[in-house]
Amino acid sequence: MSENEEVPAPEQLAPFNIEKARSSRSKCKVCKRAIEKDTPRIGVLLEGPYGTGYLWHHIVCLAKRDLAKVEEAYAGDYTQPGVEKPPIETLRAEAAVAQQKKAEKQEAPFVERASTGRSKCAHCKEPIDEGAFRFALLQSVEFYGQVRNAVIKVHADCVAVALNEANAATELDTFHDDVRANSKLAKDEVEAALKASGVAEG
Repeated sequence: MSENEEVPAPEQLAPFNIEKARSSRSKCKVCKRAIEKDTPRIGVLLEGPYGTGYLWHHIVCLAKRDLAKVEEAYAGDYTQPGVEKPPIETLRAEAAVAQQKKAEKQEAPFVERASTGRSKCAHCKEPIDEGAFRFALLQSVEFYGQVRNAVIKVHADCVAVALNEANAATELDTFHDDVRANSKLAKDEVEAALKASGVAEG
């Protein structure tokens, strides 16, 4: 190629792409399930250190998580010919239900009684007996290059150690007040659980 010859510019991908899935190999980034071939899917452009491409989602799944992105994609010219996508009114209704469920979700930290004996403590990895106090705490985790808080469940006598781990994300200073505010157990049970945790108040 001569010095005067122009280098072609790389193809510019649109910020969104709504199309029929070309195969059943792609997985939805929200629900983690396969997107069946010929099912409408929505791609959100991701520019990262390893290249540029689309993160694929079921349209309803993305609407429940981030309705604004779906509305932006619907408003623009990002839908491929022949794609029958869900009406935006339907997606808004689905998103409203999802937001309501999220609002009703219990916030950590809290304490509950283990409903079965199948769960394991995130700290010591031992089973948590049915009916035993089980604390929900926050822990920092890295996900797709971003740090987020995830809920972990631990034994009452593992709480103090878990709260002092490097990736602990539960506020220690307000731990007792937060557990009291967020827990659905009777007041005396919450106090008994806090005492069993061994975490000093104040």
